[in-house]
Amino acid sequence: MKHLFFAIGIFSALLLSCSKKEPADLYPADSPKANYDTTGIDSFSNGATSIDVVRQIRMSSKQYQDSVKEAIKLQEQEKKLKEELEKENKKKAEEAQRTEEKNKAKTAEIPAAGDAKTE
Repeated sequence: MKHLFFAIGIFSALLLSCSKKEPADLYPADSPKANYDTTGIDSFSNGATSIDVVRQIRMSSKQYQDSVKEAIKLQEQEKKLKEELEKENKKKAEEAQRTEEKNKAKTAEIPAAGDAKTE
């Protein structure tokens, strides 16, 4: 009888332990999900940046800043040149107007003098 109770106990333990259990859902549908990548990147993985690449990025950004400064300087120089050209053009236009006015005044005086001679 002792052996029978012992055998029933072991048999029931085996049935309970070997029964098919449903796995617990690790990612339930109502759990919040991150909207960003949460995987870690170590220094040897595909997405990692090496020290040399970071150095090149920094150098290129410094070079970019220098080129931007040079471009601004060139634009300022071009503006100054355009302003000087505009001033010179204005002076030439004013001088041309003055000479035209003088020529008109001279031509107006000449016929008046010619009319006086014919009379």
